[in-house]
Amino acid sequence: MNVVITAGGTGGHVYPALALAEEFCRQAAATSVTLVGTGCALERTMISGTPWRMEPLRVQGVVGRGIWSSIKALLLIPAAVWQCLRLLRASKAELVVGTGGYTSPPVVFAAWLLRIPRAIVELNAIPGIANRVLGALADRIFVSFERAVPYFRAHKVAVVGTPLRRSFAAPPPDPGSGRIDTLLICGGSQGARAMNSIVLEAVQTSSRIRSRLEVIHQSGSNDFDRVAEAYRHMNVKAEVVPFVEDMPGTLRRADLVICRCGALTLSEIAACAKPSILIPFPQATHHHQESNARVVEEAGAGIVLLEPELTGAKLAQEIEGLLDDPDRVRRMAEQSLRLRNTGSAEAMVYECYRLLGQSPPERTMTNGV
Repeated sequence: MNVVITAGGTGGHVYPALALAEEFCRQAAATSVTLVGTGCALERTMISGTPWRMEPLRVQGVVGRGIWSSIKALLLIPAAVWQCLRLLRASKAELVVGTGGYTSPPVVFAAWLLRIPRAIVELNAIPGIANRVLGALADRIFVSFERAVPYFRAHKVAVVGTPLRRSFAAPPPDPGSGRIDTLLICGGSQGARAMNSIVLEAVQTSSRIRSRLEVIHQSGSNDFDRVAEAYRHMNVKAEVVPFVEDMPGTLRRADLVICRCGALTLSEIAACAKPSILIPFPQATHHHQESNARVVEEAGAGIVLLEPELTGAKLAQEIEGLLDDPDRVRRMAEQSLRLRNTGSAEAMVYECYRLLGQSPPERTMTNGV
């Protein structure tokens, strides 16, 4: 089978695409997978060491930009569609899967023009504009949250969760005593300067955090020097990295995660059964990060703090409250485990075989541990 998967822009799109590529090739070694992205340095870092190539597409985001940037992005679309038509013909694509983001529309639209079967993946509780539009062209729509179902035609939708790489399939660590020794700060694959500042203020505010906790902080490349220097100045035992390459291993080291709320991040945390303090990105389209986070909070696995009203002192208070309540931390970890779903990629591949009218492979993974 020849499969084309969009994988552009951020970890929230690239890693689900890699998870699907892994699963397609696991089910049938002869499967040929082509990834389509933007060609940026972050994508190259993420796919390094994998057997798949990334075809760069000259396209930009339209939503949430200035008027002239949006116009420029719109003007790029016809050429991008033409490029995709050539790519799909050259790769003899039999299936196209769009994982969201601004690389998906030209690829999925080109597949529609060529009558190639199409599936899209919507990871967030509130779908983005690109996937809302593409829903009309897709033959199958995979969503992570029940809350996303009403935005699409119900007969096309399958609620399967977020596709995770097989490195997350290992059994999660035991919640243990609920003691917090290691704190992981993760602002998404590109970092989050505002969240970094709040965390640094919290660490500065609390002598207990500074003296008791080891910190692992994914800062993003643009904020690395500032964050690393701040920890050195405070004499805190901290491991600061621009980007976490081994997220499964890093999550297993952590006892508490403070993070943004992309669907992929939340699914990876659940796969490792970790409690979390969730700080949604306030400018996320349709506030989808807050909607994602509320699902985790309602399950009892996380605490949601909204950035516009959050201070370092408030965050320090929340962290210290958890330091004083290991039973609550353990319960949060147990509830996080209940959200764990490492069989999503397999479920999607199974449905894709059915979409193509082929005999699907046997399901081997479960929805839980």
